[in-house]
Amino acid sequence: MYEAIKFETKNGVAWLTLNRPDKLNAFTAQMNKEITQALKGAASDEAIRCVVITGEGRAFCSGEDLGSIGEETNHGDILRNRYNPMVRALAAFEKPVIAAVNGVAAGAGFSLALACDFRIASEKASFIQSFIHVGLVPDSGNHYYLPRIVGTAKALELAILGEKVAAQQAKDLGLVYRVTEPELLQQEVTAFAERLAAMPTAAIGLIKRAIRDSFTSSLDDMLEKEAQYQRIAGLSADHREGTTAFLEKRKPQFSGK
Repeated sequence: MYEAIKFETKNGVAWLTLNRPDKLNAFTAQMNKEITQALKGAASDEAIRCVVITGEGRAFCSGEDLGSIGEETNHGDILRNRYNPMVRALAAFEKPVIAAVNGVAAGAGFSLALACDFRIASEKASFIQSFIHVGLVPDSGNHYYLPRIVGTAKALELAILGEKVAAQQAKDLGLVYRVTEPELLQQEVTAFAERLAAMPTAAIGLIKRAIRDSFTSSLDDMLEKEAQYQRIAGLSADHREGTTAFLEKRKPQFSGK
């Protein structure tokens, strides 16, 4: 079904693996298209309650495959036609998404990791704003996500200087949730992803939506939106199960509905 990615599902978790290891999983038009398609399919699949994005081989993603870029290339059109739909599909995805960063995440590969909800990194992972080194500006949502995670000053430093950030430094900056030994990365990510997949999925989606709304809403607007979202959550099967389990003093078995 897919050529540039692998897509597998197990225990409620979909594993989306960028699969061009010989090119450090650099993006192509085909890969952008397949990631977007896979995310849209996973969004409507009730059996999928968490997605992990990772890379095959020794890299997470090295960004755009520059071998296909010529001097007359319209970079704006590439973003509008290929990258922006992918980033929008990820932003609209109301289930938890984990970036399992196994190696370098550079350029738009860094942006892809930033757009995920959690980043778990191998000790061998690194992050780099490589755009400046080829005379370009960060893209694929990078300007949106990075300042929100690390603050304006650090975002400017990373974007303009283009220096490599090691995994532990990334954790110290708040870019990464957890750093693990390379040989334990899949085990750690699997355990965390299955934990998220067992949680009340609808509530997670509403939390993601509310936090996104908070950046463009006043306090009064957010109070009203919280009331609306809480009403939706309060009508869910998972809320009923959670309340019943609490009263019966047992662990809840959430269905994601």
